[in-house]
Amino acid sequence: MALTIRPAQPGDSAAIAAIYAVHVLTGTATFDTVPRTPAEITTRIAECRSRGWPFLVAEDAGQPVGYAYATQLRDRPAYAATCEDSIYVAADRTGQGIGSRLLAALCGAAEEAGFRQMIAVIGGGEPASVALHGRLGFRHVGRLHAVGHKFGRWLDTVYMQRALGEGNPLPPGPA
Repeated sequence: MALTIRPAQPGDSAAIAAIYAVHVLTGTATFDTVPRTPAEITTRIAECRSRGWPFLVAEDAGQPVGYAYATQLRDRPAYAATCEDSIYVAADRTGQGIGSRLLAALCGAAEEAGFRQMIAVIGGGEPASVALHGRLGFRHVGRLHAVGHKFGRWLDTVYMQRALGEGNPLPPGPA
């Protein structure tokens, strides 16, 4: 596998939408119930770019096999240095180290963008996502019980957190 991690381009939107659709329709890591369209993904890529936030694609043999992006945790000025990550790997490519490489690259890019803390909001408390984040230095900071309802059952949300770089001893702003 010759995995490349690079910034997402609008031309990646259809592949990203296809990866995400499988997670929406079959999993609980996202509480979305309707897959996003390629146009919606294009808009998200553009928003991230315009705000200086990272949106990355993992590519193997010219094909996207995963993606990750970071957005400000909340839309209030005091949260400007705290981001939330989103990461998804193609269902047929999980367990191959793609997620670890992608999340490591995202953490570095988010730090360069000026973020000092990264929060993972893990729908359904998905064990694979919790394990991935744990391997990358995230620690468990909370659980909201029965806050999502999907596939006929109530689901928890797990919160994990990681300092980026030196974290809060540094002021907000690009590294």
